[in-house]
Parts: sequence; structure tokens; C-alpha cells
Amino acid sequence: MTNVETLLRVRPYPHMRVESDPANQAHWMYMHSQLAAGDRPCFRPGLMDDMWSFLNSITLREHQREPGRLRHVVVASDADAFNLGGDLALFAQLIRAGDREHLLSYARKCIDGVHHIHTGLGGDVRMIALLQGDALGGGFELALACQTIVAEEGVQMGLPEVLFGLFPGMGAYSFLSKRVAPQLAERIILEGNLFTSEDMHAMGVVDILVPKGQGEAAVEELIRRQQRAPHAHIALNAVRGISQPVGYDELMGITEVWVDTALALGERSLRTMDRIVKAQTRRSYAAHPGAVAL
Repeated sequence: MTNVETLLRVRPYPHMRVESDPANQAHWMYMHSQLAAGDRPCFRPGLMDDMWSFLNSITLREHQREPGRLRHVVVASDADAFNLGGDLALFAQLIRAGDREHLLSYARKCIDGVHHIHTGLGGDVRMIALLQGDALGGGFELALACQTIVAEEGVQMGLPEVLFGLFPGMGAYSFLSKRVAPQLAERIILEGNLFTSEDMHAMGVVDILVPKGQGEAAVEELIRRQQRAPHAHIALNAVRGISQPVGYDELMGITEVWVDTALALGERSLRTMDRIVKAQTRRSYAAHPGAVAL
């Protein structure tokens, strides 16, 4: 965030950093902080533990919420990518082992988080995804779960899981179908193409498109604007839940289909996952000049 002097650093987390304003009305959650060379900016279990732990810590029960007090959480990244999606190395390991229990546990953890985000942490929070780097697979699903997507120009996003015979099972179809026609959502998923932020803005998926380097300022302005009408934005959270619901049971049903589909993949698909993991690792080293790949 640009106005760093107005922020308070929240207790450290191993895989992300959080900064909050003194009134605890805006929290900026930066994934992949202190990412080492070779570490992939994806949904490793430790990152999810940090994210969901923090979000649960600021979630208020209904009797704790003050009328008209609107809060914001911004999901951003310290890495060159927003998030590259699920932990493919872990997926390949669990699929080869036929370990349905742990694959489903990982998927359930994802669903717990994105559903909580989609509900606005119970209703008094507007979730904003700030995309300054690529958002692929589960990383794109995370952005889609938020109420507002702000993206800088030149960012790539998409759902490439079909490349290894799978589909995005952590909410993509449900969330994307609220922003575009279901037929278009299905085509995006099945074709597996990547799109620029400009493309996604033209489709209506990205809400706010800004030039490179202006994302944080745009989010700050958005928060200021929404805070001028807090009751309306809190009410719209409730209206969205009534008119455009994405229920937990729906998401879990889809992710169980995802788990069973994943476990049916053959070695050819798993080798494709392995190649993508290697490419992501090379990308990580490239983002750390001077680091030597092992």
C-alpha cells in the first residue's frame, strides 16, 4: 500500500504479510512474502493456513458488528505473480499415491477459504483482489471469489487445468458464471486459454483496469468511495447472497467431482503437471537475480 505511514504491521505470518489501518477498517494481505528463489507462488498448504487464520481472526460474529461499519480486505501479492494456482507438485504426489483423503482435505481447505471470502467474511467486509501479476488456476478462482477485481494492464489470467486433463474445482465455474454467461464460463474452462487483463475487463470479469503501477492507488480510491456509502455496500453483500448465492454445499459437491477426476488421471497428465512445476520453479529463480537453480 502506498500510504505506508498510516498502516500498522500485523503479527508476522511465515508466508504473507498483513498491514492494517489504525481503525482496523482496511487490511492489506500480501501473499508470498519473503518467497525464496525456487519457491513457487502458488497455494501451498502453509500459505492457505496463514490466509485463512488471519481472515478468521478478523471475522466478527453478528452481535459484534456495528451498524454501518464497512470493512475492507485487499488480497494482493509480494511476488511477481498474484498466484499461479494449486500446488501441482503436491497434487501429482497425492494422485500417484491414490491418496483421496489428503487430496480432498486440501480441496476442502480451499473451499473453506474461498466461500468465506465470497460471503464477505459474514457480510460486513468487501473483499478486493488486486492483480499486479498473473492469476492462474486457483489463483484466478481466489480473485473471482472477491467482490471486486482490480487489475493492472498486461496481467495474464486464466484456467489452464484442461492442459493436464483436469478442470478448476475450487469455485471457478460457480463464481465465473456470476460475471459472464454460463456458456462463456464453460468455454473459458474447457479451452484453457490465457487472457490479458484487458480482455477480461472487456468481458466484464475484471471490474477496474488501471495502468501498470497504479493498482494500489486505484484500490485506495475504491475503498474511500465505498466508505462514503457503507450501509449500501453492506446491504449489497446481503442482496448478493440472496440473489446470486454460491453455497458451501455447491462448492463442496463440485470439488468432490474434481478430486475423483484428478485421481483418474493417467501418467501422461501427471508428467504434464511435472513440467509445469519445473517451469514455475524456473520462473521463480528468474525473479531472483543471482540465485542459482539447484
